[in-house]
Amino acid sequence: MNYEQAAAYIEELPKFTKKHTLDHTREFLKRLGNPGEDRKIIHVAGTNGKGSVCAYIQAILMAEGKKTGFFTSPHLVSINERIRVDNVPVDDEAFLGVFCQVMEAVEGMKKDGIAHPSYFEFLYGMAMKAFAAADVEYIVLETGLGGRLDATNSAGHPCLTVITSISLDHTDILGDTIEKIAAEKAGIIKEGVPLIFDGNSRAASNILRKTAEEKNAPCREISKNAYEILEVGRKSIAFCRSNAYDKDVTWKMPVCGIYQVMNAVLALEAAEYLFSDQHVSREKWQKALASVKWQGRMEEAAPHVTIDGAHNPGAVEAFAETVRVLEEGKTARPVIVFSAVEDKNYEQMISCLCGSLDASAYIVTEIEDKRRVPALELGQVFEKYTDKKVIIKKELRDALDAARDMRGEGEIYCLGSLYLAGMVKKLLAGGEEHA
Repeated sequence: MNYEQAAAYIEELPKFTKKHTLDHTREFLKRLGNPGEDRKIIHVAGTNGKGSVCAYIQAILMAEGKKTGFFTSPHLVSINERIRVDNVPVDDEAFLGVFCQVMEAVEGMKKDGIAHPSYFEFLYGMAMKAFAAADVEYIVLETGLGGRLDATNSAGHPCLTVITSISLDHTDILGDTIEKIAAEKAGIIKEGVPLIFDGNSRAASNILRKTAEEKNAPCREISKNAYEILEVGRKSIAFCRSNAYDKDVTWKMPVCGIYQVMNAVLALEAAEYLFSDQHVSREKWQKALASVKWQGRMEEAAPHVTIDGAHNPGAVEAFAETVRVLEEGKTARPVIVFSAVEDKNYEQMISCLCGSLDASAYIVTEIEDKRRVPALELGQVFEKYTDKKVIIKKELRDALDAARDMRGEGEIYCLGSLYLAGMVKKLLAGGEEHA
């Protein structure tokens, strides 16, 4: 079997089926030799921002000279992006190697009448094998969905857990209230293991604090009072923290998303715990954060084209807040390109966009996924909430052409799904579009 065949096999596994039990995942990992069990694991969950928090933690660990594995999802262009060692996606040869090892274990499971691992489980097993082979010291695990029943929660002894912002998403699976969703995220909290969390939602915080108390887990709650934003530009953002330890230190990141400041502060708090007994260099950490480029999050994919993975109402609100700051004082209004998948609350996302931004036009398109919402349906929803021009283009290439024709001196923003962000990146990288 070659790399292309291995990748194709994985992509054919059902992505969105009923979860297996954690006992199933543990049996799967046991047959793989329990890779990663003896490593230092940082487990991160949350509705929005968990991938970014993981990326910032990884950067700081690397700045301290720690070899680090990072398991993340989804990928934007290549499936290899999900498995990183020192922030480098595993190459095709390494990917194929761990795939073959996992397949051997899966064949044994099938012979014993044990169900085939799910898409996410399979990749998680591959990641843990890759990290063990690379002999990493730290593993940063991004939860896939929820927390309590997520495959990554089979890691029974993390050294730290982090929970990012919590809002309504996957309500059909996780529950239809903030409290229910917070309870699912709180499932990653382990007995005696410290927790750091975003405390800006009172409803979520009450659940997280209560769970931490029941688990005897020391917890640190971070609110917006923990930092001050100093400057926001299209290519960077600067902030300082409110604690006495480094209140005079200016932190800069090569991103413009205002929401990334909280993510960075959570990562810094995590790092301070991990290195609490060591002397660390703030300058190293500053350079580390200044170097992080996390794809698909307010990323300039081409001149005048910004992509953002916002795919639920909370993320769209954060996106809109950033765009309002970036567009302040400008006469040219932005053009919005939007697509979504059917299991998201896309009507609420659209309502938020139309109510929060002064756009010149909205262009709806479709992603390459069976869960896509038809462009015509999205267009009809937009027309309920705005009197601005709504353009329907089923093909992304046509949507970007229309956005380029409409933008004048304004900016183009693409959002609604990480699948859309990945498609835009792929199209632009191929040199097929120039905005």
